[in-house]
Amino acid sequence: MIPFALPRHFRRLALTATCLLSFVGAESQAKPPELSAAIAAPAPQNLGEMLENLGRIYSNKSNPIMQEFWLLGRYHGQQHWSDGNTGQYEESFENRRLRMGFQGKFFNKLTLHAQMVSGTDLDPFYNGFTELWAQWSFSDALNFTVGQQKHRFTHDRNISSRYINYLERSMLTNMFALDYTPAVTISGKIGSFNYYTGVFSNATGPSMGNSFTKFNSGWSYIASATWDFGKKLGTDSSALNLCYLYSDLDPQATNMNRFVNGISAAFIVTDGPLSLVTEATSGLGGARGNVHGINIQPGVFLTDKLQLVGRYQYALAEDTGGIRAQRRYERNVGLNNGSTYQAGYMGLNYYIAKHRIKLMSGVEYSRLDNRDCWTGSVAFRFFFGPHSKGPFPMAQTLEGVW
Repeated sequence: MIPFALPRHFRRLALTATCLLSFVGAESQAKPPELSAAIAAPAPQNLGEMLENLGRIYSNKSNPIMQEFWLLGRYHGQQHWSDGNTGQYEESFENRRLRMGFQGKFFNKLTLHAQMVSGTDLDPFYNGFTELWAQWSFSDALNFTVGQQKHRFTHDRNISSRYINYLERSMLTNMFALDYTPAVTISGKIGSFNYYTGVFSNATGPSMGNSFTKFNSGWSYIASATWDFGKKLGTDSSALNLCYLYSDLDPQATNMNRFVNGISAAFIVTDGPLSLVTEATSGLGGARGNVHGINIQPGVFLTDKLQLVGRYQYALAEDTGGIRAQRRYERNVGLNNGSTYQAGYMGLNYYIAKHRIKLMSGVEYSRLDNRDCWTGSVAFRFFFGPHSKGPFPMAQTLEGVW
């Protein structure tokens, strides 16, 4: 007996997951040796290895119907203190993200992914779906995906919040109003070349039906290409990522409605304990005119678990007031609109179990024209479920570090 009533959409998720697992269970009864082999696994050696399998409900590559089924989720909580030179001060704790869902792979080709999201500070607890999509993989070179998906414009945006080294993404990335909306995309990998392109709605569709059908608020086109140089440049890894965005700026749009065009170029390199991401981004056209900026992110591991990270941002608007400060923290202490923006960040991240469990802390100084502020923050981040997969480099995934 369940002691409380689950929200209707949770019941849908639970019913779907139960039906899928029941179906696979029936299949496995006919083939007990295969299921026994699928379940049998070496005992975890440490916390990191144990968490790598947390949420893995089923795995059997020899099953022709279902190969894998995961439960997944993430929680991000953080405390911040912001002090502006206008005399405004703010401090608060925020339940930044709570997401739960599942992902399954079927017929060796079909991946189904569903992920609900809570509202700000868990109010409401159920706030629709952030991701709800189906992907058919014809081959490594061609994947077709339909449903509510992430806007993968800029390398800064593409890196999942599970893996980023900073509490928030850069100001200019956030100015594009990127989120998750209904889309049709194709992606793939051909040798060392990765590509991704698709057409997106400019309004999110949090309900189950709208995640596939809400295309009445304008549209955008995103294309991205990544060249993975591997060790060719004499480092452990290196890659170049180029992105392009076009938006028709429909009056009803709630996402990707700030610029008509966007372009970005990022170079990512790692070598031993060192990493460096350098990205230049421009937003062109729209109500705020043209804005150009650069985002530089160095990092170094001081030990196998403790990482020192920095970030420098510079952005310049061609029109007066073309830059809008970060919605979190900066606007609340007097930074609003301006033409020249700079910010410097320094922080320490402690990886208890890779990115599965980590502690983050940082201090950032931001200046927009003649107004500035200091922000200090600490955070706890946790996730379980499968790792992100896709045609994009992730310098921050910390291979081999527990």
